[in-house]
Amino acid sequence: MANIHDVARLAGVSVTTVSRVLNNHPYVKREKVEAVNQSIKQSGYIRNINAVNLKKGKTNLVGVVLPFLDHPYFAQLIQGISLAASVHHYKIVLYQTGYLEDQEMEALEMLKLKQIDSLIICSRKISLDIVERYREYGKIVLFENGTDTSLSYTFVDHYTCFMKALNYLYDRGHREIGFCINRLDGTNSGQRERAYQDFLEIKGLRYNEEYIFKGCHYLEDGERVLHELSGMKHRPTALLATSDQVAAGMITASPTYNIAIPDDLAIIGFDDQPIARAMNITTVGIPLHSIGELLLEQTMSETVSHKEVSVELIERLTV
Repeated sequence: MANIHDVARLAGVSVTTVSRVLNNHPYVKREKVEAVNQSIKQSGYIRNINAVNLKKGKTNLVGVVLPFLDHPYFAQLIQGISLAASVHHYKIVLYQTGYLEDQEMEALEMLKLKQIDSLIICSRKISLDIVERYREYGKIVLFENGTDTSLSYTFVDHYTCFMKALNYLYDRGHREIGFCINRLDGTNSGQRERAYQDFLEIKGLRYNEEYIFKGCHYLEDGERVLHELSGMKHRPTALLATSDQVAAGMITASPTYNIAIPDDLAIIGFDDQPIARAMNITTVGIPLHSIGELLLEQTMSETVSHKEVSVELIERLTV
């Protein structure tokens, strides 16, 4: 494989001149530029971009940590991140972790080894203390409320929006309210569960462990929830779903279990995904595409910033 010295010899110029041509230096005579370009074509020279990045001290790559690629929630985030990255002439490297700590550590190690310039963590299992140890190697941005962290983050106040949705159901006469959740150890999930506990205490309502449905993330999980509900002697009259996908799964399965939506069961989803608009699902709208853009912009900034994104309850036909 030809190297830069071969190109210089064929073109009859110095290695320095070849380097200037490759880096679009403005002060190189046109005939020398043409000679170098012809030599590159003739020799089949391919530039070693890794060596170039090493010399520049940057890769123009942003790593993105997320647990799943096949869920609309994360797909919308990626779309926003990718769009903003292209504006800054950056590319993204995706790390699908499945909430495995060793996979998340691999992304952090890539930052440490300078194989990426910065890292966006959309959702994580690993402790925040471990993440913060890597901040000296590059910019790390979180999609969560980092409270006292020294890292940049963008967040949605899940406590407040969950409490708002619960009160919305209460004001419409519901007293037996349950909710679906993916994992209890997540930061956002923890905020939702805390809001639920506080809501029950404020309203003087009893806590029922059966009304909490765990491991809910996909469309088929909604069908599973309906199956579990159908076997209950006393079932909730309203549910807050983990996401619009789970809500849609419940609505799709409702005729099978003879449960009328919203007469027998009111449902509120989360995110305002396209499926929520198509199926008229009442939902908490979270602007994920815009959040993705914000996260990328934070990786470009030299300052630490904390941004809260407002959400809205969108009333449709499932309550």
